[in-house]
Amino acid sequence: MVRINRVYTGTGDKGETSLVDGSRVSKDHPRLQVVGTLDELNSILGMVLMEINRMPTKHSDGGLRKNVLEIQHISSFGLKRIQQELFDIGAELACPIDNVPKGIQLLDQDVGDLLLSEMDSMQNELEPLESFILPGGVAPIATLHLARTVVRRAERHLIQLINQEGEQSVRSFVKEYFNRLSDWLFVFARWVSKRLDEQEFLWVPIDKRIKTNSISKIIEEQQSRFDID
Repeated sequence: MVRINRVYTGTGDKGETSLVDGSRVSKDHPRLQVVGTLDELNSILGMVLMEINRMPTKHSDGGLRKNVLEIQHISSFGLKRIQQELFDIGAELACPIDNVPKGIQLLDQDVGDLLLSEMDSMQNELEPLESFILPGGVAPIATLHLARTVVRRAERHLIQLINQEGEQSVRSFVKEYFNRLSDWLFVFARWVSKRLDEQEFLWVPIDKRIKTNSISKIIEEQQSRFDID
């Protein structure tokens, strides 16, 4: 087990830090860009769990909201597992692949395959998409969309790392995991939306959008009512 007696060390005050193998690098090193983005993603998933757990579990008449309880139960298993996996991958990426300490256990292909099977299970409840989804909705759904985009940013940093240090600098499993996780979060957001009976906000092509007044006109109309009152 890891034992941490002190958080601050002072060794990073000059803009450098140590990788897991002890080598020193700048804090803007591509490897740290990936690890830092995974840390950010893990924090956002913590926010998703918070928002899901804040949803009322009872109707106004006192009856239980079974759909919310089910979402909370599944999220507790799925999202918390992914948080653990992100920490594992962050530890792996925090050092050159050829110098990973013996104490670090690496995730295997089964973890990525599990994301695929879970997506299949969720897709069984969903209607096929006929357009792109615009991020939004209630707090858990909107935050899941944010998490999805942060995975893609981590993936871009990962590719930058590979371009700099070579194809063998990162296991191919990690690239696959990032790609699948973003898809998983997208499908999970849709699944939560379906279970909550929330309407998805779809992108509409320009030539099919209803022409509306600009917000300036709406604001002016509201101001005119205020003046009358």
